[in-house]
Amino acid sequence: MLVNHITGIEDREKRTQSAYTVIEIIKQLFPAMKQENDQKLWDDIYIMSDFKLDVDGPFPMPEKELLGKKPLPIGYPKGEVKFKHYGRNIEKLIEKAIEIENDEEQENAIIYIGQLMRSFHSTWNRDNFDDGIIIDDIKTLSKGRLHIDLEKVRENALFESNTRRDFKIPHIEEEQTHKKKHQNHGKKHRNGHKKRR
Repeated sequence: MLVNHITGIEDREKRTQSAYTVIEIIKQLFPAMKQENDQKLWDDIYIMSDFKLDVDGPFPMPEKELLGKKPLPIGYPKGEVKFKHYGRNIEKLIEKAIEIENDEEQENAIIYIGQLMRSFHSTWNRDNFDDGIIIDDIKTLSKGRLHIDLEKVRENALFESNTRRDFKIPHIEEEQTHKKKHQNHGKKHRNGHKKRR
């Protein structure tokens, strides 16, 4: 009713002031609206006036044609998913991993993908599980272009979801841990033999 009233005010300056007042009233009546973008509130009063409110507002009047316009249909991916329990995103990750030229980075990507595939696989089949299945599936999905050693995966539990989150190669990680221990031991040793003053 207020919006309809101010739409009928003849003086443009007074009409504009009244429109600003209505925006403030909306914010006071509905505190949650304070978090809304001001443009949305102005759009709302333009719509309430059936696009007849002619004021010097901070935002232009939205196009009437856009109101109620149906969004464009979403294009769904075509083609059958080879392993439904993994989903299409795993296939996309494998496609990206194939493009990686650096061998170490590619192996890290395979480990990450293997962890995801293991977690998806375990929700479908908890009884009969083996890392070899995951490796075979990676080979199938990559058409033989991605490889990782099965024994290495098993020995280092590379496909366990709680390991290798930083995607470092195991032997590098072990060397870094060994170096840190050695450095800390050396510091303690030096600190223990300080000269007394």
